[in-house]
Amino acid sequence: MPKITALRTIRLPDRPKLIWIEIETDDGLTGLGETFRGAQAVEAVLHEQVAPALLGRPAEHITAISHSLLSTYVGFNSSSAEVRAASAVDIALWDLAGQRSGVPVYVALGGAMRDRVPVYNTCAGYDFNTSSGGRRAIAAADRSHGPYDDQIAFMRDAGGLAESLLSEGYRAMKIWPFDDFASISAHHISLSDLKTGLEPFRKIRAAVGDRIEIMCELHSLWGSHAAARICDALAEYRVLWVEDPIAKMDNVSAVADLRRQTRAPICGGENLAGAKRFQDLLGADAVDFVMLDLTWCGGLSEARKIAAIAETHARPLAPHDCTGPVALMAGLHLALHAPTAIFQEVVRASLATWYPELVDRLPVIREGIALAPTDAGLGTALLPHVRKIDGAVIRESGKPR
Repeated sequence: MPKITALRTIRLPDRPKLIWIEIETDDGLTGLGETFRGAQAVEAVLHEQVAPALLGRPAEHITAISHSLLSTYVGFNSSSAEVRAASAVDIALWDLAGQRSGVPVYVALGGAMRDRVPVYNTCAGYDFNTSSGGRRAIAAADRSHGPYDDQIAFMRDAGGLAESLLSEGYRAMKIWPFDDFASISAHHISLSDLKTGLEPFRKIRAAVGDRIEIMCELHSLWGSHAAARICDALAEYRVLWVEDPIAKMDNVSAVADLRRQTRAPICGGENLAGAKRFQDLLGADAVDFVMLDLTWCGGLSEARKIAAIAETHARPLAPHDCTGPVALMAGLHLALHAPTAIFQEVVRASLATWYPELVDRLPVIREGIALAPTDAGLGTALLPHVRKIDGAVIRESGKPR
């Protein structure tokens, strides 16, 4: 059996929240993984805790490795640095498994339920969520940096944005015009602010009618009372879902109570880790849609358990990506495989700019549909020049080839 000989991490100054991992084996293959947020903490976990336990182990025993990395004494009950590190390792191991067998990851997982997946556009800008500044608030002086600066667009011309997306084949979009009001008070939103936050939804429906689905992201910012007020108002605009409405989405009873109160469908889970959290959420009948991030939840191994739980509860599933190109590829493989998957999230600004600057292949998207990758493994790898970028931080454990 091929054994793991080296673990390498790569961080870049322009994307400080992202970290990539490459795992090498003695049969000459390299698997790629990724995770997001707290990159320096994840780097320390990978080299100081994970690498000593990983080097020399057979790379094919993914289940055993995943179980051991997610069963540490502390740090495994949320999307901690330990879980994010384990997620990146798991994705890289599945990449290796697919490459070794000569099949795409979705085939290695057990095969595809479909050969294409609809995508929706998260209406972020070119640097949304990737710089050290975090989420970007839109100020009056902000100017668009290009045709896909979609966060500015949804705040200023949401109808025009919807028409632009439809012209490119997108049939669904996600926006978050309520975030700034949460900084005033997370537990109350005034009727005036509510009206302002609803304005982009009104403009979209006025411009394109029901030709596009709209999702509203609330970023886990709100208390239950304010969240209920927002959700009730959004129902008028026939939103497909309201995402992560409650601060601390692992507060299952609060999420379930909100779902009982409102007509708007609830989506949740991208910042949760482990199948048990999703089992609790679905067991309490708390969400209508399941959102998961493969770089945070425990990787592909844990994600397919979550997908199975979603299937047993007859809930649609949609993998998250507003983070990095490997998360997108891994999510697409899961969406091809999972029985109840309905969407893969994308950010067209990222697809048009910095994603292709980092990796050699990305999903083929035509008329709002992502086609199944045909290359073995994840079907993508870091471009050689990434390691040579000025300021890149590269650490290696083991004996790289």
